[in-house]
Formats: sequence, C-alpha cells, structure tokens
Amino acid sequence: MKILVFNPGSNSLKAGVVRCHSAQQTAADGHKLIEVICEGIGSEPKLSLYQGKKIASSEPIEARDFGQAAASILKWLAQRQDASQDASQDANESLLDGIECAGIRVVHGGPRFTQPVELTLEVEREIAELAQWAPLHNRRSLDVLASLRRRLAGAPIFAAFDTSFHRTIAAAAGLYAIPLQLSRRHSIRRYGFHGLSHRYLMERYAQITGRSPAELHLVTLHLESGCSAAAIANGRSVDTTMGLTPLEGLMMGSRCGDVDPSLPAFLAHVEQIDIDEVMRILEKQSGLLGVSGKSLDTRVLMRDYATDERVRLAMEMFSYRIRKAVGSYLAVLGGAHAIVFGGGIGENTPLIRQRVCEGLSWCGLQLDAERNQFVIDREGRLSTDDSRIDAYVIPVEESLQIAHECCRVLEKARAGAAC
Repeated sequence: MKILVFNPGSNSLKAGVVRCHSAQQTAADGHKLIEVICEGIGSEPKLSLYQGKKIASSEPIEARDFGQAAASILKWLAQRQDASQDASQDANESLLDGIECAGIRVVHGGPRFTQPVELTLEVEREIAELAQWAPLHNRRSLDVLASLRRRLAGAPIFAAFDTSFHRTIAAAAGLYAIPLQLSRRHSIRRYGFHGLSHRYLMERYAQITGRSPAELHLVTLHLESGCSAAAIANGRSVDTTMGLTPLEGLMMGSRCGDVDPSLPAFLAHVEQIDIDEVMRILEKQSGLLGVSGKSLDTRVLMRDYATDERVRLAMEMFSYRIRKAVGSYLAVLGGAHAIVFGGGIGENTPLIRQRVCEGLSWCGLQLDAERNQFVIDREGRLSTDDSRIDAYVIPVEESLQIAHECCRVLEKARAGAAC
C-alpha cells in the first residue's frame, strides 16, 4: 500500500511517500520511497530532498502559504518516477500513482481522537476548534487539505494525532490542580504531544532488542525545536512533560517550557505589554534561543560552547531540565529498561546526551564515552555493555509512523466493510 504523508510544522511542511504492507508489525517495517521538506514558506521558500537524515539537494518552490506549498509539493512528486515498482508495472508510474490514502499529522486531537480518523467536514471543524490549544500547528494541518483533495480525488485522507498515544495517562497524572468542575467543563488536562515520535521510539527499541513493548519500562526523549519526555510502562504512556499545550514541560528551542504560572501576568505588567505579546515571547523568543542570544540549533551553539558564557548556560539549563525529568520518570516507573534519545538534538548532540546520562549513574546507567561521540544521526547504543539501564539513540521516523497508523485503520475499515 502506497501512502502519502504530510507533516506540517509551524514554519515548514514535510511530505513523503511510504510503502506499507499488511503484515508489518511496526512503523519501522515500512519503506520510505521519498521524503522532502518545504522551508521558508511565505518568504524565500525552497524544497529540499532528503537522503536519509541529510539534505541531498534543494531548489526554489512556490509557497506563499501552506496551501500553495502543498500544491507545489504534490506537483513536484507527480513529476517523479516511482523507482520501487516491479517489472509488471508501468515504467513511467509516478510517485503519486497508486496512492491509496493520505495521512496528515495533527498536533492536538483533544479528548475525542484516540486514533487516526478520516478527515470529514465534522472532523475538520473539531480540529479547527482545538487550534485554540495549538494554533499554529492545527491550522497548518487544515491548510494543506484543499490541495490534497484536488490531487487525490476519491482517496481517503486521514488525520493522525500527536495526542493519541498519551490517551492512557491516568487522571492523577493528567489533571491540573484547579477546581475539578473547570477541568470537566472545558476539557482541561495534560494531553501531551509528540506521541507519534514517542510511539515510534518505543516500538523500534522493542524491535531492536527483541522484546515486546508490553514488557518494557522506558523513558523516551524527543529533543529538537520542540522537546518532550515520556514515561512508558508496558507499552502505554503514563506521563509526559507537555500538557494542555505544547508550551509546557522541558526547555525547548525557542519555547520556555515550565515557568511560574504568575510569570505571564508579571511580564505583562512590568513590560507594559498585552498577554498575546507575552505569549509570543514565551513561545518564540525563549528557550535555547532566548538564553544563548544566538540560536535554537545546538549544532550552532556548540561552535561557541567553549568561549561564550551565555551559550554554556543555555546548554547546561537545557540538559539539567531533561535530566530532572528523566529522574522523575524513573521514580514514576520504578526503574526503566532504557532511556531512548530521538529528535534532531537527541540524535546529533553528544554533549547533551553526556550531561543527561552522567547524572544517572546512581540508577545503574553507565555511559560509554566513545559510543556517545560516535553515534551521530543513526541508531546505536550509548551505554556500556554491563550498564543496568540501556541508553540508545533512535532517529525518529514520523512519516513511517503516520503511514503505519493510517494503514492499520484503513485495513480495519476495509475488513469491516467486507463482512
């Protein structure tokens, strides 16, 4: 089954074509035929082709907004041959020929959406309403729909939700300590995000080690522009650092993460700005960027780590907060089999991994310094062979996870219709 995947970010749009098969057990069993990213939407847009985790080539593209970016990507894909077809197929088949469904990542699914669902008008309306909690991301997911429907007439289009994996978080961990009637009236709780990533990390680690997710206790770390940790017990998310919105939790690229709840009101008063401007500061000017004053990219920050005090402070704050979250989740889980690093920072910044792991020797994690320096942007073990807790790097493949989950829902629906 060929599945088209769209993964909107706040300022970029990833897309790809994935081939899944009915017998596959995990997303990692799927096969990416192609993956591209459109960046600079609305300013100087360009389309880049991935080769693995690296950019192989780039070219200008028309993308004044996300709708046009999606249309341009679809046009580009339609002009590319599908090199994976067998001898019985048309040699000129394009990547979009034979697409059976499309999957779009949607950040916030609220209390209702616990698995991928077909994007009907009713579902669209609910996703739009949930944009109050993830305004940039949810709207971006809806912006690409019109182009997809024009190009894939008749093929179902599914929404795959980042919040779905965290639906198993119990009330004791998921609710805020506010009047319960307010929580119930407004569906206020900690929904968590990056669920597609955390599920991929869990299932891939289980596959690598030959275990079942049902027998594992893991702390998974999605570390890139947005960051979150998850505590996973027996294949189920039991806690995660992000909450009602993607602003809560760990320090991130440009987001502050956890702060005193009184801080927004204080800043509005002393800076004489409105709450929208305060939120813009907390979301766009804080985190690694705000503390370092230079960048949200740890690869850039590492160039000045030895000479710039603000850069060192930003990196130490970032690492400390991750280590604190990991320690709390080890307590929640009663110990863990592994700590798994994913996301761009987790995959390519050894210093961050070192700072996180070196504070965990008390629980049996022994970092292998040579492995930590060597494992960059690829799967690999970071801990020593005799470490009581594993530390692993697993590059996240969200496109494979989206395709896998959509494939399973579509096959289930077809099986039900055939009965």
